[in-house]
Amino acid sequence: MILSKYAMALVTALSVSYRLRGTSAFTHSSGVVHRSLRLFSTTEEEQSTKPSIFEFPLAGKNVDDVEPRLRFAPSPTGSLHVGGARTALYNWLVAKKGQQDFPNTAAGFVVRVEDTDLARSTKESEKSVLDDLRWLGLTWDEGPDDENSKYGPYRQSERSQIYVDLANKLLEEGKAYRCFCTLEELDEMRAQQEAEGIPPRYDGRWRDADPELVQKKLDEGAPFTVRFKVSPGSRVIIDDIVRGTVAWDAEAMVGDFIMLRSSGVPVYNFCVAVDDAKMGISTVVRAEEHLSNTLRQGLILDALGAPRPRYAHCSLILGEDKQKLSKRHGATSCNQFRLEGFLPDAMINYLALLGWNDGTDNEIFARDELIDAFDLNRVVKSPSVFDMEKLRWVNSQHIKMMKIDDLVDLVKEQLHSENILKDGISMDDPLVNEFTFATTALAKQMMETTQDAALNAKAVLGYGLPASFDELQNQEAKKMIEEGNFYPLGKKLIQLFKANELPLPDPERPVSAFLDVNGAGIEEDSQSGGGAYDYTAAYKAQMKDMAKEFKIKGKNLFHPIRLALTGEMSGQDVTKQLSLLAMACQEDSVVDREAASVVSFGERMNRLDVFLETFPEEFRAPTAKEEKIEAKSTNNKGDDTIKITTEATTVTVDSKDTYDGPPIAALEIRVGRILKVWEHEEADKLYCEEIDVGEEEPRRIASGLRPYLKSEDMEGRLCLVLCNLKERKLVGFPSHGMVLCASNSDHTEVRLVSPPVDAVLGERVTVPDFDFAEDGTPFAPNKIGKKKVFEKLAPFLVTNKYGVPEFLDRPLMTSGGVCTSPISNGSVS
Repeated sequence: MILSKYAMALVTALSVSYRLRGTSAFTHSSGVVHRSLRLFSTTEEEQSTKPSIFEFPLAGKNVDDVEPRLRFAPSPTGSLHVGGARTALYNWLVAKKGQQDFPNTAAGFVVRVEDTDLARSTKESEKSVLDDLRWLGLTWDEGPDDENSKYGPYRQSERSQIYVDLANKLLEEGKAYRCFCTLEELDEMRAQQEAEGIPPRYDGRWRDADPELVQKKLDEGAPFTVRFKVSPGSRVIIDDIVRGTVAWDAEAMVGDFIMLRSSGVPVYNFCVAVDDAKMGISTVVRAEEHLSNTLRQGLILDALGAPRPRYAHCSLILGEDKQKLSKRHGATSCNQFRLEGFLPDAMINYLALLGWNDGTDNEIFARDELIDAFDLNRVVKSPSVFDMEKLRWVNSQHIKMMKIDDLVDLVKEQLHSENILKDGISMDDPLVNEFTFATTALAKQMMETTQDAALNAKAVLGYGLPASFDELQNQEAKKMIEEGNFYPLGKKLIQLFKANELPLPDPERPVSAFLDVNGAGIEEDSQSGGGAYDYTAAYKAQMKDMAKEFKIKGKNLFHPIRLALTGEMSGQDVTKQLSLLAMACQEDSVVDREAASVVSFGERMNRLDVFLETFPEEFRAPTAKEEKIEAKSTNNKGDDTIKITTEATTVTVDSKDTYDGPPIAALEIRVGRILKVWEHEEADKLYCEEIDVGEEEPRRIASGLRPYLKSEDMEGRLCLVLCNLKERKLVGFPSHGMVLCASNSDHTEVRLVSPPVDAVLGERVTVPDFDFAEDGTPFAPNKIGKKKVFEKLAPFLVTNKYGVPEFLDRPLMTSGGVCTSPISNGSVS
């Protein structure tokens, strides 16, 4: 084996502190290892001139009482994966809390690179791991390249002198010895023990060897290892924070184990024990697969006279198939999650939950909240299952808490990664910023990762309508077309476009669809952008005209229009989609139209025209007919004259019959009374409320009603509260539930939904024609959040022209009657 950089550093260190029998005793001139290192004590004169390395920061102290010093010790042999990231996080959280509890002390988070695997360790891997830690925000107080700390260096490859000094100390004290066994002798020993049914371990043949024989071997230059001398009857017992009391019979289990290899390279467990002692590590948090290493490390620490740290061995993370998490389960490296658009705060939030909880139902934590809440005593023994769907949900909650402007740079990275932006374009270009802002605003409510915004933009810029009716795969679209409204509406759109009468985004200001009247970004898809004379208003006016012309409304109008203009049956607001398309099609657009597969509006109309011409005749007009039969008696001998009239009518379909979303009974909406309202200290749009919903204690709920209602107008009011939501913190305030409100189309007016005065406090709100008795058990809060139940129901919760809140044209009811609101033709959320 060619002498590595690590081994050469070791030789250099040894040549200074120890007498070697010439370099020929260690290497050939070719640089190939030939003889082993020789450990001799320095003279008293030499020893007095070098600083002592035999002192340990925690010597004589109780590790339970000292300031917390924790370490994350990655091996730079690959990427930082989920398990390692969780280990780093747990150590970081305890260290950060320790710095709050022990200010101006040595409390801190240490990163130590364990690069003793000479064959596999690389600088590239080290950089990758450290970059991932920085991305997660797990910044360290001491670590690699830190030249100012008294506990460094922080790479094991740079600490060789320390290991050799302490190994020599154990040799001198008779706690270790040289073993000159050859590989052949060890193999023979192992084979004999296996044949006798004895667990293989070293038999200690050099443990008490004659000193003269040892010296003779040294004089011959024979290679040797340094073995730790396990005392007879030795036991190691630890009180593991996670696993409880764990004990080992050291003599029976490990025998005299190797500390230094014949090459002079120290083994893993010796390095770890020495480093933990020398760096004053008070608590070691690591994966349970390292539990067995604690036996050897504990023996070494005891022999050195250094206190053992506290240990916490966390259970493994499993895939959904209950096998150890690995690449076959999908993304597991932190860098891959970064590339896929996950937020660092969401990642540490989710990783913290893989084996820990704070004792409540809360699952969304800000970084400072995690530091305050985290406690190793609440880490569980059982393995955790990595749930990608849950991670995406947690990420979506963090995205919802961010403003559009704060997400733009992250979405910009995704647009670049998906090749939507032109090559060579500056990421600081104002048009890049504007397009990214629009992309982010468009996807804000639906995106679970920032990558979703870019993928959504691709879908919006494309056009999925096939060339012919027969090629249409979407059965929902096919059924809608067969009802006959799509053809005439599509033809009308083409006619309007050719006559330049179809409202289109203003080429001078296409971003207006994403801005409210005050110029702020719109996050709610149901909220329209622009002012009274902008494109959005003109589009809505055109839709009203078409509704009157064709005598249809609701989904019979909007579904065909959406499919014709966007090529999709569902999606975000059509005016916003077409505005993003207009931005991509501008002459100076920053979008690579070919790479992004952009289909311009004019091309869409051409494709639509071709598509319509492939329709069978029976689908080119509304087909619903109703026959009216009128029987008229005459005076002619019993003859009856039957008059049959046939009129084309619009069939009224019950919206309940076509609804395929979650059941309304999944929501637990109860009557409440607002007892107290006060302003949130840190959020200028939030009220904090105490609301009695018939439970033992009032609920505390944060709402965004502060810009719309006065606190004195709310106190004492009856209201509706969605109760089966998980408690979550809104800017630090624990909010458990949601007050239902009605709002107009542009969300400039928001009011409480009011139950009747005779409603019973705490009673559940129902909806006619839906069974709230047998099949009406509300969903659990976890399911409500994870499955996005309310988000799926919300589009169907509206107020009618009289202000009555409805679901599928049926009112929300209490025992006292129908609920009401002052907002007509609005939405309920």
